[in-house]
Amino acid sequence: MSWEIDASTTHNLRDKYAIVGVGETTYTRGSGITTRALGTWAVRNAIEDAGLTTNDVDGMLSYSLGDSTAGPLLAADLGIRLNFYMDCMGGGSSTEALVGLAMGAIEVGLCHTVVVFRAMNGYTEMRIGGTGRRARSALSGDRLHAAPYGWFSAGQSFAPAFMRHMYEFGTTPRQVAHVKMAHSRHASQNPKAYYKQRVSVDDVLESRWICKPLHLLDCCVETDNSTAIIVTSVERAYDMRHTPARILGVVGRCSKPGNDTQMSYEHGRITTIGADYAAPRLWSSAGVGPEDVDVSASYDAFTFTAMMQLEAYGFCAKGEGGAYVSSGDIQLGGKRPNNTSGGHLCEGYTHGMNMVIENVRQLRGRIDDYCPLDESSSDGARHHSYDYETPGACRQVRDVNITANLGWATPATASALVMRKG
Repeated sequence: MSWEIDASTTHNLRDKYAIVGVGETTYTRGSGITTRALGTWAVRNAIEDAGLTTNDVDGMLSYSLGDSTAGPLLAADLGIRLNFYMDCMGGGSSTEALVGLAMGAIEVGLCHTVVVFRAMNGYTEMRIGGTGRRARSALSGDRLHAAPYGWFSAGQSFAPAFMRHMYEFGTTPRQVAHVKMAHSRHASQNPKAYYKQRVSVDDVLESRWICKPLHLLDCCVETDNSTAIIVTSVERAYDMRHTPARILGVVGRCSKPGNDTQMSYEHGRITTIGADYAAPRLWSSAGVGPEDVDVSASYDAFTFTAMMQLEAYGFCAKGEGGAYVSSGDIQLGGKRPNNTSGGHLCEGYTHGMNMVIENVRQLRGRIDDYCPLDESSSDGARHHSYDYETPGACRQVRDVNITANLGWATPATASALVMRKG
C-alpha cells in the first residue's frame, strides 16, 4: 500500500524537532489538590527531566475539556515568562495536534521551547463518563441533540462504530477483549499504573454491561493527574539531559465530514473513522510506514478504539482489527507491543499524553519499570531483564527505533505522531 500524498499539501518538518522532557504526577483518585497544582507538578517534572530551568521555557500549550487550568496561570506559578501560549478546548486528539502546533510556533519564531500540558481531576471533578459535576450541568450545544438519543457519555456515543464493525467484519467482543488483557499485562510491570492486576479475556466478557457491546472492563479508568512534555528544535535538543525523541511526522485533528460524534455517522460508513483520513498524511510526512514501527500507542478510551485505530493506520488490513489485536502481536514480547504502560485502560486517563510520555521513554531505553536501577547511571538507566511473563518485572522493549502514537477524540477525529530514537 502506498502512503504517498501530494507533497504540495504538506510542509515537511521531518526530523527538525524533538521531545526532550516528560513529566507526570501520580495517577490517583482523590488527588485533594486543584488542577492548577497538578499542572505545576507535572510541568516542573518535565523541565527537570529535560535538564532545563524555568528560564529556558518560553512557550506553553494546554488543552481541556471542561476543566484544567489556563497556561498563563501555571506559568506565573512557576516563574515562566511566555513569548507564546495557547489554551484550547479538546480532549483525546489534542496531544499530538499540539505537538504539531508547537513545532509550527518554533518554526516561525514565536518561541523556542514549548511545554505542552494537561491537568485534570478526571475522577473527583469532571468525570468523562457523564457523572459528577458534568451530570449536573445544563444541556447546551451539541448535547441538546445527543441527549434524546441517550448519548450522554463517550461510551454511548462511540459504541455504534463498534457495533457496525462487528456487523460488517464479524469482529467479536472476545477478540477485542484481548486489548484489555494485553494492556493489563503491561500495567502489571508499571509501578505508576492505577490498575496493576492482570485480567483475562473472560474477566472482560464477564464484567457488567455498560452499554452494548461494551463491558465495564472494555472502558478506561478515571483518574486525577497531570502530564507534560517539552518540544524544541533538534539543535537545542542535544544540549539537554536525555537522547531526544525526534519527531518524524505529525497529523493533528484530521477529521471526516460532519465532524461531531453524532452527525459523522451521516457521512460514509460508520466504520470509516478520522484515522482513515489521517493515515496517508501521517506516513507520508514521516517517511516511514506502519511496518517500520516497533511500538504503537493506540488511544484506548475503550478496547475497540484501540483496535479500530490500529486497523485504520495500516497495522493490519481493514476488517482484520479483531484478528490483529487477538493474535498476540500487541503484547510485550510480540511483534509490535501496544500501550506498554497499560494506557488509559489501566495506567490512568490523561487524554492521551501519558502514552506519548511512555513512547519517549521507550525510545530512550529508560522505561521506569521494576527492573533494578543502574547505580552507575545518572539518567534513569536500569538493568532490564526483558522478562514480560512475571508480574512486577520488565516492560522495556528491545531495540526500539520508531514509535507511533494514535490519538482519538471521537470516531470522526484523529491525531497522530511518529517519533524515532535520536
